[in-house]
Amino acid sequence: MKLLVAGGGTGGHIFPGIAVAEELTTRAPNNEVVFVGTQQGIEAKVVPQAGFRLCTIPSRGLKRVGFWKKLWGFLLLPFSFLAAWGVLRREKPDFVLGVGGYSSGPLVLTAVFLRIPTAIQEQNAAAGVTNRILGRFVKAVFLAFEQAAKDFSPRKIHVVGNPVRRKLFDNYLRSSSPHPGFNILVFGGSMGARGINLRMREALAFLEDLKGELHFVHQTGKNDLSEVQTAYEGRQFSAEVLPFIDDMSSVYARSELIICRAGAVTLAELTVCKKPSILIPFPYAADDHQTKNARAMEEAGAAIVFLEAELTGECLAAEIRALVKDAERRLRMERCAGLMGRPEAAKELVDMCIGLTYGKKKWLTAGESR
Repeated sequence: MKLLVAGGGTGGHIFPGIAVAEELTTRAPNNEVVFVGTQQGIEAKVVPQAGFRLCTIPSRGLKRVGFWKKLWGFLLLPFSFLAAWGVLRREKPDFVLGVGGYSSGPLVLTAVFLRIPTAIQEQNAAAGVTNRILGRFVKAVFLAFEQAAKDFSPRKIHVVGNPVRRKLFDNYLRSSSPHPGFNILVFGGSMGARGINLRMREALAFLEDLKGELHFVHQTGKNDLSEVQTAYEGRQFSAEVLPFIDDMSSVYARSELIICRAGAVTLAELTVCKKPSILIPFPYAADDHQTKNARAMEEAGAAIVFLEAELTGECLAAEIRALVKDAERRLRMERCAGLMGRPEAAKELVDMCIGLTYGKKKWLTAGESR
């Protein structure tokens, strides 16, 4: 089977696509996955690093940009569709999966026109504009959160969760022993999060009496590294302060509490790893989707949510203290997170793509390694 994964722009879009690609290509030696995105998106770096081929098309976003950039995006559309047609005619995929982002639109719509089986994968609790449009035309819609179902036809919906990369499972299972004490992981995404860094620095002043019990691993991003490091050292807290963490699965395994943003990939990892969390959604995410993701976790009992504009260091410290002292509450949150986790998401999604491509009778033949 040959799968074309269309989309990108952010890690939240592309990493689930890579998880799907890993699942399909490990099933049979003749299975192939090709990605299609742009030269500007994160996919230009991440996809080749993951060992997959990337085709690029000219495409620009039309939302949350100024007038001239929006005009340029509209002017590029005919060229985007023409390039998409060229990619599809050249690659001849059996199935096209859109993972969101503006580059997925031309590919998926052109695939529908060419009568190639298509589906989309929506990672967030609030569907993005591109996916809401594409959902009208594709054969299936794969969701991570039931809250996004309202944006799509019920007959197309499959709630499978967000696919998680194989590396997370492999490293998580062979992770190192935890640091003595109560381990807390703090991070705000690959570039860090200034809002979280500031609140965490303020919170340390209200946790002085617990410094002998706590150990922090804090990913700051490169801009705030020195300031955050000085804050931990100045108050003599045990901490590993890093600009970037390469092996997230290892620190997940060693952590008893996570303080982070609420991106789709992060939440998929938290639920698969069954970790209680304090979520501080990124306030400028498109359509405020991180807040909606976080609220879904909160409603399930898996997380505590604070809006960045309302959060103080004292409030954050109080919640950390409460969770450190209440092991039973943490255990309940772990169980709730685990109930939301879908470790088989990639497998289920690939199974359905194969079924939509070949029909149920050829399901096992196409996925020979099952």
